[in-house]
Amino acid sequence: MKISPQWLRDFVDLKVDYRRLADDLTLTGTAVESVSGEGEDTVFETDITTNRPDAMNHYGVARECSAIYDLPLKPIEPKLPKPQGKADIPIAIEDKEGCARFTARVVHDVAIKPSPARVAHRIELMDSRPINNAVDATNYTLLEMGKPTHAFDLDLLAGGKIIVRRARAGETLKTLDGVERKLSTEDVVVADARRPVALAGVMGGFDTMITEKTRNILIESAWWDPVTIRKTSRRHGLHTDASHRFERGADFDSTILSCDRVAELILAAGGGHLQGEVIDVIARRLDQAPVALHVSEVHRILGEQLPADEILRILHRLGFDIIPERYDATEFTVKIPSWRLDIEREIDLIEEIARLHGYDRFPNTLPAYAGSVVEVPDAEKDRKLRTSLLALGYNEAISLTFISPDDAKKFSAATAIELENPLSAEASVMRTSMVPGMLGMLAYNLNRGSENVRLFEAGNVFEATGEKAVERKQVAMGATASSIKRDLPQGGILDISKGESAVALEVFRSLKGDVESLLRGFQFSTLDYDAETADYYHPGRSARAVMDGATVAQFGQIRAEIAAERKLRQDVFVAELYLDRLYKHELRQARYEPLPRYPAVERDFSFIFSDSVVFKKIDERVAALNLSGLRSFVPVEIFRGGAILAGKYSILLRATFQSRERTLREDEVAECSGRIIKALEGLGGTQRISRR
Repeated sequence: MKISPQWLRDFVDLKVDYRRLADDLTLTGTAVESVSGEGEDTVFETDITTNRPDAMNHYGVARECSAIYDLPLKPIEPKLPKPQGKADIPIAIEDKEGCARFTARVVHDVAIKPSPARVAHRIELMDSRPINNAVDATNYTLLEMGKPTHAFDLDLLAGGKIIVRRARAGETLKTLDGVERKLSTEDVVVADARRPVALAGVMGGFDTMITEKTRNILIESAWWDPVTIRKTSRRHGLHTDASHRFERGADFDSTILSCDRVAELILAAGGGHLQGEVIDVIARRLDQAPVALHVSEVHRILGEQLPADEILRILHRLGFDIIPERYDATEFTVKIPSWRLDIEREIDLIEEIARLHGYDRFPNTLPAYAGSVVEVPDAEKDRKLRTSLLALGYNEAISLTFISPDDAKKFSAATAIELENPLSAEASVMRTSMVPGMLGMLAYNLNRGSENVRLFEAGNVFEATGEKAVERKQVAMGATASSIKRDLPQGGILDISKGESAVALEVFRSLKGDVESLLRGFQFSTLDYDAETADYYHPGRSARAVMDGATVAQFGQIRAEIAAERKLRQDVFVAELYLDRLYKHELRQARYEPLPRYPAVERDFSFIFSDSVVFKKIDERVAALNLSGLRSFVPVEIFRGGAILAGKYSILLRATFQSRERTLREDEVAECSGRIIKALEGLGGTQRISRR
């Protein structure tokens, strides 16, 4: 919303400069985002919250200024000549729910011409285009006092009457933008004796618009039901300045004043005379209930003893009245003005008092507190996991909690919970898996030129179990292949087979290392990995982590066909951590051990194994030897092809021996090495070489 500070001075005698005014408005909730122009052409670009349609105009902002600086607010008082004759225009409101009030004035013998320079200039400052004196009068009134109005060419209204009703099946209306619109029976229209002439609260009709030939004008100002206007606006894809305000709730009591203001501007610019008195038809009253305000509650919420006089001053400047018969020094009953539809409870009034008193004027105090600190369940584990993921180079992200039914079936076997009022068909069920959201975020980044992406998301998944819904905490990790390849170490395990599959295996192993780093932050007896993963993972480049018999994670490369469906421009890798199972384990406590005083001895073993012998079996066989001096036993290099027969692979294994009591002798190391060789041969392995 654009606001002219010079225009505000029509209603409040402001003494501050524009910069100070912008700062003070911002501090009280009318955020001035930017200031442009100079002198009398200065314009504020303001951000008005959707619940404050009363402030979407100059008079509403002037009212705020009146309260901020404790200055009188000048009323809008149109000066109209004495009307001539009668305004014999029958007005019938058939749809009382859609239209609670319809007010009209008739002006005769008007000359349609350009608006006066002052009016046109102010309209242009607000980024609008002056049209003619009659149309500009309605736009000027909208900008000034926030009430949408409309001007009809009275001579083009068939039968000289107005009927407010729902559109009939098959009716159409050509709106002011020249578009022929097919009306719905849910649309409220302003009609004459023959056809609709305006889409109520949204846009007027083309056939009755003001032109140079117009001489007699019907000015309309009404109150339209916000829900009805919102639905009509969305149904026709037509968002206007009028619908924007009516959707949020217009001022019921401003219809006569706005009609009079438009009439004043038209008569001043185009001559003519008023025909008859104002026509005001009320289908139903809108009365807001008064709100009780307790001074003790104001003090409790705000933490400061505000004087009753200060409370009353703020409320009075904002247009609130105190009901005298319900007033004492400790409790007020406040009458809510018709333009403040957002005030319904005592806490709403307290918020008004706080923002106009000034949030920056309240001292910093701690809230009253009794009891003990209650730690959120698993908070320490959440912090540990989050900091570990950040340290591994993953950035936290958040996706929608809703997914499509197809994704729910594709990425989970759980029964999805359907939404009664979904945002779209693509977000119509609660997510049963974190993977669709993670793939969407990876695709979003890739499509915008971000190739090296590592993300994680912590959240809940949802499952319908009978009549109940179950929530489970999970963490999803996602990374592009290029982001992991960039950080691969030069050493470590290297599969020197040729082709892209070898590179993908390298990336997968790096992801496995990240997952293993996270899982080893918890206490467990056994942690095993196998290939039993969901079918959306690539076979051979995915794994499942089983901690003490329970699956706590699965991870790997997303299958090529699924990546193609989502237009992922490179290989992506995803990991899922099931926190409801993982958090059954306590965090591993750091334990200090002094560095060994005696040297370590390394021995390498090169063996050929069948593909059916995985490293887990090798590690278990060596661990079963219970060698007291064996400190580590790890794979170093894998090789396939060349002289190695199909179905077999060569693996280089490294054992590290070290004693904490003394330096190991060569014969002790040789004995342990021999036992390892014998154990591996028992697995069907064939030794190739052995080196230091």
